[in-house]
Amino acid sequence: MQTVNLDFQQNFFQLFGLPEHYRLDNAQLDLQYHALQMQVHPDKSAHLSEAERRVSMQWATRTNEAYQTLRNPIRRARYLLELHGVDTQEETNTAMPMDFLMEQMEWREAIEEAQQASDAAELDKLETRLQHEVRQLQELLAVKLDDEQGYAAAAESVRKLKFMEKLAEEIASAFDAIDI
Repeated sequence: MQTVNLDFQQNFFQLFGLPEHYRLDNAQLDLQYHALQMQVHPDKSAHLSEAERRVSMQWATRTNEAYQTLRNPIRRARYLLELHGVDTQEETNTAMPMDFLMEQMEWREAIEEAQQASDAAELDKLETRLQHEVRQLQELLAVKLDDEQGYAAAAESVRKLKFMEKLAEEIASAFDAIDI
């Protein structure tokens, strides 16, 4: 990567020279991140004035924040929606399709039953199934964001992924509980 023209007005995709898409080449993101870090790391500015060191620190922080946002699929989706003026309303809009809410209840019951039975094999199955469903929802999200520009539908998918993220945490907690 060549020297990047650093501009605080750039969005995270522009910062790394990547297209504004949900589908992302993680290897390219990693490559761009490491190259940019080489350019903005605070150690590179140790010999500069206090003001220049402060700017360097701001760039290092922004680069890290951008990388963490783009590396995480759900954060990347939120960010893309934000760029298009769409609020996912995760904190205020909990209205979900009834079938999805029923599935959530079934998931929680299955996790609780497996935990109570100390059944690590069942928790493994639930975790694998959840990972599969998350991947499917992420693929649907990619279509909605990249192909259709269906931002309202994509926001609902992000809210669903948040529910699934909580299920993953519950499965991890159940594993911890039976390992004690």
